[in-house]
Amino acid sequence: MALDNAAKESNLRDSLKKYFVDSIQTAGGVPISFDRALSVPNLQDKNVDRWVNFVMGSVVFDSMSDIMFDLFICTRKDNEGYKLSQLRDKVLATLVDDTMEDGRRRITLYQSSPTQAWVSLGKLLVWDFVVSGDMVAPDETKFKVLTVVLKVAVKI
Repeated sequence: MALDNAAKESNLRDSLKKYFVDSIQTAGGVPISFDRALSVPNLQDKNVDRWVNFVMGSVVFDSMSDIMFDLFICTRKDNEGYKLSQLRDKVLATLVDDTMEDGRRRITLYQSSPTQAWVSLGKLLVWDFVVSGDMVAPDETKFKVLTVVLKVAVKI
């Protein structure tokens, strides 16, 4: 039996990467990386003082599956955490949709491919999120962790 396309981690990861690159990096001008939690994106000739890191979490498979991930919202050279608060608001805005009656963002789930056009499989529903308090890393990076839960229908 083949794995349902909505349950494939490659499709989930690629779809979320596309969404956050489009909405945070391209539209918002904030670098995003998909590597380690607090590592600064490696950008040539650019001093980065704010960025977001995406870390994939667990997936609980069911007919309505849960996909969990963390967004590490990070700033440097931010004496009172003002830039951190602004960045938190910007990132949080990508997870809500005030045009929807329930306020929940729908993120397109694609069947991704390195050689063919991506095909829409449906939507990932932003179900819940929790924002941590302010934290400071040993290198003086200020950060918050935004834990997100998505729901998606999966054939099991």
